[in-house]
Amino acid sequence: MLEIIEDTLIDSIKLLPFLFITYLIMEYIEHKTKDKTKEAIKKSGKFGPLIGGVLGIVPQCGFSVSATNLYAARVITLGTLIAVYLSTSDEMLPIFISEAVTVTTILKILGVKLLIGVVAGFIIDFVIRLVNKGKQEEEKIIDLCEKDHCHCENGIVKSALKHTINIFIFILLFTFILNIIIYLIGEETIAGFLTNQPILGPVIAGIIGLIPNCASSVLLTQMYLENVISAATMISGLLVGAGVGLAVLFKTNKGIKQNLKITALLYVIGVVSGILIELIGIQF
Repeated sequence: MLEIIEDTLIDSIKLLPFLFITYLIMEYIEHKTKDKTKEAIKKSGKFGPLIGGVLGIVPQCGFSVSATNLYAARVITLGTLIAVYLSTSDEMLPIFISEAVTVTTILKILGVKLLIGVVAGFIIDFVIRLVNKGKQEEEKIIDLCEKDHCHCENGIVKSALKHTINIFIFILLFTFILNIIIYLIGEETIAGFLTNQPILGPVIAGIIGLIPNCASSVLLTQMYLENVISAATMISGLLVGAGVGLAVLFKTNKGIKQNLKITALLYVIGVVSGILIELIGIQF
């Protein structure tokens, strides 16, 4: 139990800088920038999937959380959010480096995830623009302040700090409960479901990836390194995995139906991509 508490605290505390900086930027945009700057941010969203996909490669849960908060405030597009979710690998890169995986293999896996994330992001944004016929939502960052009753007029630092604390407590409790569940089920039991399953493997790996915790990326990466699962199966889970980003999505983004659709979209893209990689026989 002490180990679970320690892991929970470490995983959650690592997110604090990302949370605070994100909310600080969001408050600054709302309170300090002019309408022209806000409009420029909206227009830059057309290139968001590319930028989000590249930044998503950074091996930290925190960036997916930052992107989720920015999407909830409609600073970035859905395509950008999905690109971040798909490209991010959480703890995969540090584990690969520590296990002396070849640079070629690492670059291939990161490249495939980045390509899938960017392409999917651009397609999603294109379809949304086509369906909406140029109409844009008029949601503003201030909606977050109104919902949390943080009295933003008292200063952007104080407001950002309150948002950070609220989300941090939520993540801390959620991660603790999740770690207990993983401990009770056992990593070996989870690995058993994925062994030698060419099609079913990516499907189950995608479910594991949906677990809003960095532990899922650690589990999938370790199983790949131990030859328990294939690279395609691992990639399926890592594509779906977005750290605690999904948990924060359901906390901050209004509309549970929309959040469920986003989750389903992420899952389908990740699993289908993994199955195609498996069937095509791409080597890493």
